[in-house]
Amino acid sequence: MPYKIAIVDDRPQNISSLSEKIVFSGEVTILFTAQNGSEFMEKLKSCSPENRPQVVLMDIDMPIMNGIETVRNCQAIYDNIRFIMLTVFDDDDKIFEAIQAGADGYLLKEERVDVIINSIKEVIDQEGAPMSPRIARKALKLLTSSVMSSSPAPTSDSTLSDREKDILKELVNGLEYKQIAEKLFISPHTVRKHISNIYEKLHVTSKTQVVKLALKNNWV
Repeated sequence: MPYKIAIVDDRPQNISSLSEKIVFSGEVTILFTAQNGSEFMEKLKSCSPENRPQVVLMDIDMPIMNGIETVRNCQAIYDNIRFIMLTVFDDDDKIFEAIQAGADGYLLKEERVDVIINSIKEVIDQEGAPMSPRIARKALKLLTSSVMSSSPAPTSDSTLSDREKDILKELVNGLEYKQIAEKLFISPHTVRKHISNIYEKLHVTSKTQVVKLALKNNWV
């Protein structure tokens, strides 16, 4: 029997291209597609249990309801469905948030279709956690940093520069890197560099952690 999947991506051309390649293999059948998390959940509700996808290939950056939020919501309702993030994002925050939400795998869209199909099989047949090599290295680094760091959580932001404090404030406000860059009239690369420094100084490994720390200590 073919593996049953669904594809969620806000770009119709991405869905069309991936669907054609996957179906051509003859090993996978696509039950339905959706262009955001909200549409996906509505379609899922109308499926009988035997007609639900075994695996969902989930994009991250989508309107209305993004992929990470969708996975988090679905995990509480459909615990037998597996989710593989299929995205262009390889930054630490997205990886960390996706894993926390309950994603079973994390692949970059640049992967070949045979790698994607094998990852679908791995999740179902072996209960594996497939990741693109670059993502696996980053995930391992995140885990190692979390385990190895024995430094106590700082209670002051005095080690941060004025610019780093500005950027921390915008992170708490929910702005993405590009939005922060535009607001502060600096490049996205400079924003990333400052954020990396903030993580190191505050002994955290993700945006979620640094925002929680800032709010807990009333730094902004």
